[in-house]
Amino acid sequence: MSTYNLPKIRAKIDKLDEEIQELINKRASLAQDVAQAKYAEEDNPNFYRPEREAQILRNVVQRNNQGLLQDDTLKLIFREIMSACLALQKPMNVAFLGPVGTYSEAAVYKYFGHQAQIIPLQTIDEVFREVEVGTAHYGVVPVENSTEGGVNQTLDCFINTPLKICGEIELPIHHYLLSKSLEIEQIKRIYSHQQSFAQCRSWLDNRLPTIERIAVNSNAEAARRIADEIGAAAIAGKTAAEIYQLQIVAERIEDDINNTTRFAVIGQTEPPPTGNDKTSLLLSNPNKSGALYHLLEPFAENNVNMTRIESRPSRQGIWEYIFFVEVEGHIKDAPIAKSLHCLEGQTSLVKHIGSYPRR
Repeated sequence: MSTYNLPKIRAKIDKLDEEIQELINKRASLAQDVAQAKYAEEDNPNFYRPEREAQILRNVVQRNNQGLLQDDTLKLIFREIMSACLALQKPMNVAFLGPVGTYSEAAVYKYFGHQAQIIPLQTIDEVFREVEVGTAHYGVVPVENSTEGGVNQTLDCFINTPLKICGEIELPIHHYLLSKSLEIEQIKRIYSHQQSFAQCRSWLDNRLPTIERIAVNSNAEAARRIADEIGAAAIAGKTAAEIYQLQIVAERIEDDINNTTRFAVIGQTEPPPTGNDKTSLLLSNPNKSGALYHLLEPFAENNVNMTRIESRPSRQGIWEYIFFVEVEGHIKDAPIAKSLHCLEGQTSLVKHIGSYPRR
C-alpha cells in the first residue's frame, strides 16, 4: 500500500500555487513602481534593459544548482514573467521578418516573451527601417546560420544603419516539407527562403532532385503561398503548418541535425557592460598587401578574443571588402578600446554596431 497521501499532496500544491501567484503579483506591483520612478526622472524613459534581464536570467541559472527543473525551463518561466511585467510598464513593439509563423517570430518570443507586440514585415530591410523611424522599439533579424554562414541581407543593412545590436538569440532550426497533400509524388514546385533551400540541399538533391525550387522572402511566406496552390510545397517550420493548415509531408529535412540560426536584436540604445558581453564591428581597409593582418593585429596585441570574422563586398570599389568582426567583451572594456584606438589611425572604416550581453 502506498505511503503517499494524494489529496494532501495536491492540497500542498494548491497552497504553493496561491503563494506563487501572490508573489508574481507583488513583482508586477514593483514593476509598476519602477515605471513611476523612471517617469519621475525622465520624460521618455527606456524601460527595456537587456543587461538587467540578462543578469536576472544568469541569477536564475546560478540558483538552480540542485533544482529538479532544467535551466532552460526556468529561464523560459522567468522570461514570461519579465515580459508580463514589462508590458505593465510599456509594451514593446518588435518588428521581424514575417509573416507570422517564421523562425524570426519564434526568436522574438524566445527573447521578449509572449507579451511583446509583434510587427511582421516583408523584408529584412523593412525591419531596419521601422526601428530606425521608431515605429518599432526593437527588431529581430537573422544574422548567421551554423551551416550556411552569414545572412547577407542583414549584414548589408548594418553598413548604413545607425542602429545597434543590443542582444542575440540562438534558435535550433528544424525544417519540414509542407503541402496541401500528403503525396510527395504530386509536388511539382517548392517554395522557401534561399537559406532554407541551402540548409536542406542534400535532402532535396537526393529525394526531389528535379523539382523546381522557388525562393521567397521567408519560410512562412512560402507556407502562406501554397495554402491555395495545387502541386506546390513549402519548406517551413511546424508552426507555419499549423497556422496555414498544411500537411507535413516530411519531417526534419535539414542536412545538419544541429542546424541553428543566430538572430540579432536591433535597437537605438546600447546596453552597458555586464561582464559577459560581445562586441560587433565593421572594419575595412583598402585592398593592398597585409590589409587584413593590420585589421586583426591590434586585437591580438591586446589579448582580445575574436569569435567571428566574415567579409562582404563594400560596394565602394572593385575587390574592396568590409569585414564583420565579433570579439568578446564590451566596447568600454580597456582591451577593446585600446584595439580600436590603434585601428582608427590606419583603417578606412571602424564602425561599432553593438556591444550586448552574450546569449
